[in-house]
Amino acid sequence: MAARIYQPAKTAMQSGPARTLEWVLEYEPEAPREIDPLMGWTSSSDMKSQVRLTFATKDEAIAYAERNGIAYRLAEATPRASVRKSYSDNFRFGRKGAWTH
Repeated sequence: MAARIYQPAKTAMQSGPARTLEWVLEYEPEAPREIDPLMGWTSSSDMKSQVRLTFATKDEAIAYAERNGIAYRLAEATPRASVRKSYSDNFRFGRKGAWTH
């Protein structure tokens, strides 16, 4: 079973870089998820889908996968450009876009 090694992206509710600097090893799903006919919940018989290992560096994650004989796929993230904007930029002279109330 193959695993995926990646750095998670920020969620929509995050402003800082918390939990995005670590590397994650997750197994690829072996079986598709099924819908329970009684309750309507989605479930899976794949136990490895519950395993999520975190590492401080990419090299540690790769070393763990190679040491345990796990086939892996490395997903490199493209770095995001940081946006430096302050509240006063909304009211500055020469602002792009029309000011509306």
